[in-house]
Amino acid sequence: MKTLRLILGDQLNHEHSWFDKKSNDVLYVMAEMRQETDYVKHHIQKVVAFFLSMRNFASHLTDNGHQVRYYKISDKDNLNELTALLSNLISKEKITHFEYQLPDEYRLDVQLKDFCKTLNIESKSFDSEHFYTSRTELAEFFEGKKSLLMESFYREMRKNHNILTVGDLPLGGKWNFDHQNRNKYKEEVPIPFPLQFGTDVSDIVKEIEEQKIKTIGTINSKNFEWPTSRKQSLEVLDYFCEHLLEHFGTYQDALYSGHKYLFHSRISFALNSKMISPKEVIDAVIANFHKNEDAIELSQVEGFVRQILGWREYVRGIYWKEMPEYKTKNGLENTGKLPDYFWTGKTKMKCLQHALSQSLDTAYAHHIQRLMVIGNFTLLTQTHPDEVDEWYLGVYIDAIEWVELPNTRGMSQYADGGIIATKPYVSSGSYINKMSNYCSGCHYNVKEKLTDNACPFNSLYWHFLDEKKEYFANNHRMAMMMSLLKKMKPAELAATKEKAISLMENIENL
Repeated sequence: MKTLRLILGDQLNHEHSWFDKKSNDVLYVMAEMRQETDYVKHHIQKVVAFFLSMRNFASHLTDNGHQVRYYKISDKDNLNELTALLSNLISKEKITHFEYQLPDEYRLDVQLKDFCKTLNIESKSFDSEHFYTSRTELAEFFEGKKSLLMESFYREMRKNHNILTVGDLPLGGKWNFDHQNRNKYKEEVPIPFPLQFGTDVSDIVKEIEEQKIKTIGTINSKNFEWPTSRKQSLEVLDYFCEHLLEHFGTYQDALYSGHKYLFHSRISFALNSKMISPKEVIDAVIANFHKNEDAIELSQVEGFVRQILGWREYVRGIYWKEMPEYKTKNGLENTGKLPDYFWTGKTKMKCLQHALSQSLDTAYAHHIQRLMVIGNFTLLTQTHPDEVDEWYLGVYIDAIEWVELPNTRGMSQYADGGIIATKPYVSSGSYINKMSNYCSGCHYNVKEKLTDNACPFNSLYWHFLDEKKEYFANNHRMAMMMSLLKKMKPAELAATKEKAISLMENIENL
């Protein structure tokens, strides 16, 4: 009996039970494939990060006595399509059993299920042993409930896993310290320099170029900063706990042009590729908190735990509950196109220029840059969610569809009609001015709405509310803004809409 086990590029879990025993009858297969590099145009740093992390993982398995067949993107015998590659290997190696870990992307799940139906050998799927929850746990939790409120799911997760609780009650007497996590950064606290690794990835970049894989963004191939091994991933986690956690919660929503990462952990790629697990991340953060309670406030820790235990598990559950229909939802019927500067960063809007340029330069932006700058702009300009999804999925190093799609199509673009977000996350320029230093020195004036140099967000915001008011008629969270919209003088509203329409017609010139 000979078993073939498939390991996908985001299944780099060193602690998986598969690897507890070595066997000459088990062959592991990993492959860099055009199927995965080409279904959307990815950031060059994202492709490099996955390829190098996969190679490091394969080397780890080999060093620990496991048999591994690894296909590099440049290998001549790499068929570059998953089922073709598997079929060939099953025949060539006289495989009698095929096994795989459940994928976290719907398209791969369908592909592997369909593939197994064609086999005349036994096949079996296994859990990836990474998440706190199963695929269906969220759907089961919300069964029979009218709304899918993340907060109620988060509290249940806290209680179920005894995280920051005393019995069934929250540590500190509150479940959520979000109101203490919204401070603007004013340079009063020094930001530690981010931990970077300086890896030379020139060889991989050359392979990618020789294979003519189309990518976006830039890379310093002599000084690649992202973690691509379990050891490096744990170092990034330790660095966060020791140097950044103390101020994370306070400034987690802050926007600041003087520093790319502020106090954010930068572990999302390591997490989403499964080099580290959410449990060990949360355990490390809480252990550091209890060791340093004089220096670290509970609000800093709870804000971080909520992102991992609450939001991350929540969006995964939504993904599996709502797919495949979720991918095509366009609840606000938006049809616009992304402007060219989403691939160049060249716009006169300082907030957008900073967020886009950082994304293209580093394959990273933190959640408020993604939501309230880039996402806010695309929603106010009524861009088609397919366009937004493809850009987000391609540009960010941590973007895998299960986490990108609910965050983009749901939370950011409100295209799911309110499954995730209870209201659209849109704002005028005032929010960005409140939370950032972006507006200082911008070509546009954040306090103006109708003049030639008025901040585009201001007129776009009111135009959006008016254009989409029928969608929000019964949304109580939008009641205040709808009331203010109704109170606007007809002439003022008409002038505002005319301004916004002109901006959208000339969107490439902003």
